[in-house]
Amino acid sequence: MSPLRVDAHQHFWRYDPLELAWIDDSLAMLRRDFLPEDLAPHLQADGIDACVAVQARSTAAETEFLLELAERHPFVSAVVGWVDLRSPAIEVELDRLRAHAKLAGFRHIAQAEPDDRFLVSPEFMRGIGALAKRAFTYDLLVVPRQLPAALELARAFPAQRFVLDHIAKPEIRSGALEPWATRVRALARLPNVHCKLSGLVTEADWARFTAADFTPYLELILEAFGPSRLMFGSDWPVCLVAASYSRGAALVRDFIARLSAREQTAILGGNAAAFYGIGVPPEALDA
Repeated sequence: MSPLRVDAHQHFWRYDPLELAWIDDSLAMLRRDFLPEDLAPHLQADGIDACVAVQARSTAAETEFLLELAERHPFVSAVVGWVDLRSPAIEVELDRLRAHAKLAGFRHIAQAEPDDRFLVSPEFMRGIGALAKRAFTYDLLVVPRQLPAALELARAFPAQRFVLDHIAKPEIRSGALEPWATRVRALARLPNVHCKLSGLVTEADWARFTAADFTPYLELILEAFGPSRLMFGSDWPVCLVAASYSRGAALVRDFIARLSAREQTAILGGNAAAFYGIGVPPEALDA
C-alpha cells in the first residue's frame, strides 16, 4: 500500500467581509468562497490523500461549519476548530464536542492579539489544561515576538500536544533570522511541540522569491525539530496570493528530498496522521 499523504494545514470558508476582516486589500483575491470541491483537484494533482481543515474564524459556528464539510467529504480527515478556551464552562463544551470523531483539536488566532502574553493569561491556560485529558491537540499560531509566551505555555503543559503553525512566521522577505531563530530553537527543545512546514510563501517576497530564500529557515527547523516532528501543510487558499498549490508543495518536497524515504514519508503524511489521529494502515508508515 502506498504511504498516506496528508496536507496538515488548509482552510475553507464562505466569504463574509465581517467575519473574515483579516482578508484586506492586499489579499483581495481571497475574497470569495473556498470549499472542498475547490481544493480536491489540487490534492489529486499532487497525490495527496487527506487534509486537515483549520479554523479561519474565531467563532463556535466555524467549528460546526468545518465539521459539516468533513462529514460530507471523506478526504477532509480532521478538523482543527475554535472554542472559547477562556470560558468558565470550557470543560462542559469540550465534553460536548468530543462526540465529533473528526474534531482533532483547536486553534486561536493568537497572532492577531495585541497582548503578546495572551497565551499565558490565567483564563487561557485553564482552557489549555482541559485539552490534554480529552486528547485534543492545539495549534500555535504566533509571530516571532510571541514565541516566548508560546514557550512558556508549552512548558507548563508537557502532556499537551502542540504544533507550531507556519514555522512562527519568520521575516523571510527581509532575510532576518533573529530573534526568531533563537526563540524557535528553544521551543523545539520541548518534545511535546511539533511544527508545520506551512505558510512559507506568504512570508517571502510574493513576486520574486526563489527556493533559496527559504533554505536558512528550513535548515534551522529541520535541525531543531527533526524529521519526526515536522509535517507538510499547504496553507491553501492563503498560499495562492504568492504561489500555486503545487509550487508551494514542491518547495517542501524538494527541500526534504535529501532525507531517507521513511523520513520523507513521515513529513509528507505519517507525522500529521499520528498527531491528528487520522487512520493510517501500519504498512503505510513502513514504506
